[in-house]
Amino acid sequence: MAYEGAEKIIHKFWPHLLSHDEEQIARLRANADETVDLVAFEKDKIKGAVRTDFILSAEIIVIALGSAVGATLLEKSLVLSIIAIAITVGVYGLVAGIVKMDDLGLYLMKQTGNAKQKIGEFLLSAAPKLMKFLSIAGTLAMFLVGGGILVHGIDFLHHEVEDLAHLTGVFEDITTMLLNALVGLIVGVIVVAIVALISKIRGSKSSTVN
Repeated sequence: MAYEGAEKIIHKFWPHLLSHDEEQIARLRANADETVDLVAFEKDKIKGAVRTDFILSAEIIVIALGSAVGATLLEKSLVLSIIAIAITVGVYGLVAGIVKMDDLGLYLMKQTGNAKQKIGEFLLSAAPKLMKFLSIAGTLAMFLVGGGILVHGIDFLHHEVEDLAHLTGVFEDITTMLLNALVGLIVGVIVVAIVALISKIRGSKSSTVN
């Protein structure tokens, strides 16, 4: 997650530092090629998103189990059941609603009644702005969750973050979150740099062979 977050930031502000976005290139090629089934192409992308959500859910479960150390089997089962229901209904239900927001707006705009049409117009105009906000919030969440997992999994990092956060007094919780995000950002940038270096080495080898 830290890697994906760092990659998004670098692609946004310093795209020349990385190789071309393979996913964007694939989309452009698919749109230009009339023989490509765009519905099947999008379904394949959806499968990738589902796999990402599965990994995210597994990471949330790991964090939950880590916070329930020492609890009985029944208590752990109850905690995981509550989290699973909350994620399914609260998170993925909300995501489904956001995805269908523009469709609902179009539907309301076609209905009779001035109020419904105005609500539809509002939903349709708000959808792209909401998506942009969620993109920023999602990137920040990648650093928070990814950095949090790293901090909790590495003892010396965990102690250092706790010590630094404790110095801020009443802002300890906020400082902990910011430090987790900072760790996620730093690790993500390092991993992106390593991946980019490996890609360049492979590319130079391929050009040499050709």
